[in-house]
Amino acid sequence: MNSLIDLAVKNLSDILQDAIKIQSTERALVLYDKVAPLAQILTDGYRRALPEAEFLDIDSVTPEEAIEKMRSMKSGDLVVLVQSMNFRLNEFRIRIELFSRNLKTIEHIHLARMSEDQFETYIHSLAYDKEYYRPLGHALKRKMDLAKQVVVECFGGTKLVYEAPMEDAKMNIGDYTEMKNVGGTFPIGEVFTETTDFKKVNGEVMIFGYADANHRVKIVEPFVAQIKESILTAPNAPEDFQEILKMIQESEEVTVREFGLSLNPSMSKNVVVNDITAYERQLGLHISLGAKHAIYPKPGFHRKKGRYHVDVFIDIERISVDEEAIFSEGKFCVEKDST
Repeated sequence: MNSLIDLAVKNLSDILQDAIKIQSTERALVLYDKVAPLAQILTDGYRRALPEAEFLDIDSVTPEEAIEKMRSMKSGDLVVLVQSMNFRLNEFRIRIELFSRNLKTIEHIHLARMSEDQFETYIHSLAYDKEYYRPLGHALKRKMDLAKQVVVECFGGTKLVYEAPMEDAKMNIGDYTEMKNVGGTFPIGEVFTETTDFKKVNGEVMIFGYADANHRVKIVEPFVAQIKESILTAPNAPEDFQEILKMIQESEEVTVREFGLSLNPSMSKNVVVNDITAYERQLGLHISLGAKHAIYPKPGFHRKKGRYHVDVFIDIERISVDEEAIFSEGKFCVEKDST
């Protein structure tokens, strides 16, 4: 346990210094609970990484007292949320409130979903190497923003082709220099976009993992899914995946929206954590199923009426942008920017 705390201290300190860039003049508040063992490990890590911070056990106060404490923080201060699941403070929407007050934020959620044998993987996934994430993230954004065609080839011989430009890519790489808000949910590591024309996304992919009905990651023998004009079908998928598709179909089409290039090298097809929010960053590609993706407004897709955004993980062998490989042999191979 002590070695895990030591590792947490190192990785959290790097996040604080290199991503959040907390200053000695800025206050820090850590809100935590004691339910999940992993939450306790991270809280102990923050006690050493942020020795001057104020710590508040969320279960020792009323929701009103917790809200008042957060509202006492000044613009530029830091609030850390260490949550076994996610804090419920009446109708108070924590992250929206924190960002509206210009507060830096680090959020850890669903820590109770990780089993003990996954603690080390999760803590490793918090490692922040700015010399890896930033150049690679900016390089991938540049490629996706200029792309005319994207081809995804999977083990098993399938091919999915995007024959239209992509939307302006967004980055989650710990670089907040040109962003309104500082921080977010950790672990990080993603460059995501979606097509500008759903009718131009056609082919097949191999799916090796997805979020089950309890929002936990399930890894399976890869199976084929067909995609026609961005609508996914998978007649030979496992039964529980078929149930997920039926659930989506009850209210909307199974639309492939998000195209997520995930950069975190601490997680992979063979190194898994149960929580979908964390595992979404695993090194590779994930796509979302369902109408919900508020980042990119589209005709026919109401921002607030789309119900589903189900992440699935693709068994990729190669990704090419305009016939140039950006992912091959298990890693991203795009020429990195000097940003």
